[in-house]
Amino acid sequence: MKFLAHGTLAALAMLAGAAAPAQAQYPERNITVVVPFPAGGASDMTARLIAAKLSERVKQTVVIDNRAGANGAVGSVSIKQAAADGYTLLIGSIGVFAINPALFKDLRYDPQKDFDLLSVAVRTPNVLVANPGFPASNVGELVEHLKKNPGKVTFASSGTGSSDHLTAALFWQKTGTTGIHVPYRGGGPAINDLIAGHANVSFQNLGAIAQQVKSGRLKALAVTSNQRVPTLPDVPTMAEAGVKDLEVYSWQATAAPKGLPAAVKAKLETELAASAQAPDVKAKFEAVGFDVVGSNGKQFETFAAEEIARWKTVIKTGKITPE
Repeated sequence: MKFLAHGTLAALAMLAGAAAPAQAQYPERNITVVVPFPAGGASDMTARLIAAKLSERVKQTVVIDNRAGANGAVGSVSIKQAAADGYTLLIGSIGVFAINPALFKDLRYDPQKDFDLLSVAVRTPNVLVANPGFPASNVGELVEHLKKNPGKVTFASSGTGSSDHLTAALFWQKTGTTGIHVPYRGGGPAINDLIAGHANVSFQNLGAIAQQVKSGRLKALAVTSNQRVPTLPDVPTMAEAGVKDLEVYSWQATAAPKGLPAAVKAKLETELAASAQAPDVKAKFEAVGFDVVGSNGKQFETFAAEEIARWKTVIKTGKITPE
């Protein structure tokens, strides 16, 4: 066995001593947050609120970079290819982290293998809503109507494989019913057609439809949360309405390229959770129907694995394929 000379050991010790403070100073420059969807959506809104508070906390500029395309895959692949140094992050949706891996066989990234999962920031339930003129006004009536009119009731969604589409598929599986899936290019067009009466029902994020329900332009039949939501306190949960095991949330989370230095990863987990949980940020999220989660990386890893397994089952059972 060869031994290092005393001078070599001393030099290595000096290098180690120099490296520790350098890593402890992270971040030393701008951080880029990639949002794999266009500006204006839920992921973009989440990223901008988190980024502003993160910038304030770490005293560095945090830049938003929208890289949309392929259900979030374009921006997500760019994270896989980025340096694992903590200066490039991803903020994306349940679609990016749990649905895409279950839906696409040729997906060019694997969130469990290619990313360091850092924190689930927020979540929001879906709400089963209908056009005011639709005959069913509660879940029981809807199930009865679907069974009497198989293949006639349209379920609008923001796209094939979206959270609202898969929630509808899960609803059909739990209730032994079927419906006609009508995918749109985003939640906005789906909601507009629902209000206009061109579609019958839909599962949409709470924040996206709360005002339309309050104004009477849509009627809410149930929420997919485990308890009633303060925004729509008179609307029952799916469990209260008689449909068990249909608790569904759409969520937004943060990740980084796989292989972050341990100290950088720990700092990011802490700062991201603290940014989401800051009182002013939390109030803004709650105002648009989001609950703040602020989980750590281990919790996110466990949750992501459960979500991927769950939606794989729904997709396989429903024989759902990409457009």
